[in-house]
Amino acid sequence: MEQRRILVVDDDSDVLDATSALLEIEGYAVARARNGREALRSLAVEAADLILLDLMMPVMDGVDFCLALRSGEHGKTPVIVISADQTAPRKVREMDVQGFLGKPFDVDALLREIRRILPPPSPTVH
Repeated sequence: MEQRRILVVDDDSDVLDATSALLEIEGYAVARARNGREALRSLAVEAADLILLDLMMPVMDGVDFCLALRSGEHGKTPVIVISADQTAPRKVREMDVQGFLGKPFDVDALLREIRRILPPPSPTVH
């Protein structure tokens, strides 16, 4: 079975590294982007099954990224917002996203949110 691909979009390199490592251990293929513009470029090369998205980023923030995403060919890709922005709950209600976690987030809560939308790949039997 082909690995499910998750695009992690966050300008904090520590969050990007830790989240990517966790997801790889869980069996997902991971792509990384440090802002919305990089994320759009990544999606132009290879689609993602799910996007984990920070809101507060330079170059292109999460809200602008989501607007661009929804108007493009990858518009149906599910998005989980992960943000420390105090106004995030209000912003998320106005965005077409499938989930929200505040930062700092609990790893188990993150995995539950991901599995709710994107079940982990089945082990390959030989």
